Amino acid sequence: MHYDAELDARGLNCPLPILRTKKKLAELSSGQVLKIDATDPGSVKDFQMFAKQTGHELLAQSDSGKEFTFFMKKK
Repeated sequence: MHYDAELDARGLNCPLPILRTKKKLAELSSGQVLKIDATDPGSVKDFQMFAKQTGHELLAQSDSGKEFTFFMKKK
């Protein structure tokens, strides 16, 4: 999937992946896509809730068992 920026949140636990994502999204323009890599299993629900609460679109997510990848489009 095409993305405009990338965030490495591996090794970080809640709430840091969400906080760093929020900060990184603030640097992007509307419609741009951010790729986030995380290792916290709780991040799956966290990113789904973050998208609902903020209006940013969670385009896709994948789970390799140990790592999670999210693609979020800025509103």
